Amino acid sequence: MPRFYCPLPLSAGIDVELPAGAARHVQVLRMQPGDTITLFEGRQDGPGGEWQATILRMGRSDVQVRVDSHVAADRENLRPVHLLAGITANERMDWLVEKATELGVTSITPLLAERSVLKLKGERGDKKRAHWQAVAVAACEQCGRNRLPVIHEAVTLAQWLQPAPAPGLRAVLSLAAGTQPLQQVLAPAEDAQPVFFLSGPEGGLTAAEETLARGSGFVPVTLGPRTLRAETAPLAALVLSTL
Repeated sequence: MPRFYCPLPLSAGIDVELPAGAARHVQVLRMQPGDTITLFEGRQDGPGGEWQATILRMGRSDVQVRVDSHVAADRENLRPVHLLAGITANERMDWLVEKATELGVTSITPLLAERSVLKLKGERGDKKRAHWQAVAVAACEQCGRNRLPVIHEAVTLAQWLQPAPAPGLRAVLSLAAGTQPLQQVLAPAEDAQPVFFLSGPEGGLTAAEETLARGSGFVPVTLGPRTLRAETAPLAALVLSTL
């Protein structure tokens, strides 16, 4: 059954007009009145789950549906995982956001690292953040997640560290000497605290950035003997954190 993100307060028995993006998608699929769809609010808090709905009317640019019933479907990971990921070039960051969403990431903070090719400020940064959030929405619609990961504003590592971050394990993916295998640092997923993974862009974090991270409580960890690409390493860490 087709799934659509609908960030509206939903309850059984009400009629709602779908947001523009969802309505356009329904029309592209050439659905008709009487067809059934699945809606999800995408909220991190609240009961979660999804809603079954029936299409009532198809306008030229709008779609009205009746919300029928709630389904308590929870497809989230046991451990909240937050990525602080160096912004990569071209479409690689889109790919990272998409795949991290499918793998259950709780939030992504794009990192304005010293070696990041893409520098985002002001209106350009706002547009890119909205684009990445849309990528996450599409990934949730596809993979069955009902809670949308948060895409935070792009910041430097120093800016991220200014307010006291939420409690949890902090780990920096590092190629330097003295790292520990990630599996030795993680507690079992079912009873573990949240994890914050810090990773660099192409070329990695600079020595100054890694020193700042280590001095701020980030444990240096390794994923193994191979050097992974900037968009691959945080995904590998995310997968290992859910085992």
